[in-house]
Amino acid sequence: MSPPGTYFVTFLTWQRRRLFVVDNYARLFLKTLYSYRRQTKFQLHAFVLMPEHVHLLLTPLNDVTLERAIQLIKGGYSHAFGQEFGGKEIWQKGFTNHRIRDAADFERHRFYIHQNPVKRELVQRAEDYRLCSAYPGFKLDEQTSAAEAGVA
Repeated sequence: MSPPGTYFVTFLTWQRRRLFVVDNYARLFLKTLYSYRRQTKFQLHAFVLMPEHVHLLLTPLNDVTLERAIQLIKGGYSHAFGQEFGGKEIWQKGFTNHRIRDAADFERHRFYIHQNPVKRELVQRAEDYRLCSAYPGFKLDEQTSAAEAGVA
């Protein structure tokens, strides 16, 4: 199990299917993500939903491991998706992660997340991509002093 901390996480849709080009699918993912944030399963610092993958910058809370947080997000979305749109395979198995070491590492990964749609030429400015935390209006958690020290 991963040690406590703040993590940059990536996971892929099944067979890299371009799932999040469908507005209803993307909205449901954000609803699921924010539901677990409200339940204080994790702090959410940044995110982007690309057509076929997701990047998150988060800090698990209250004895929730990173693995459990991702299980909740992916499993919760798969369940909600099946209820609303019918069952099908949603995610590739597993995820990749990088434990944030310090404030500079945090900023590098947040910048990477926000610039991902720009790099892929989906938008010219990160603030214009509606499925990214750079887009105005998303509630995010500030970087905690523990995350800054790399020990969150």
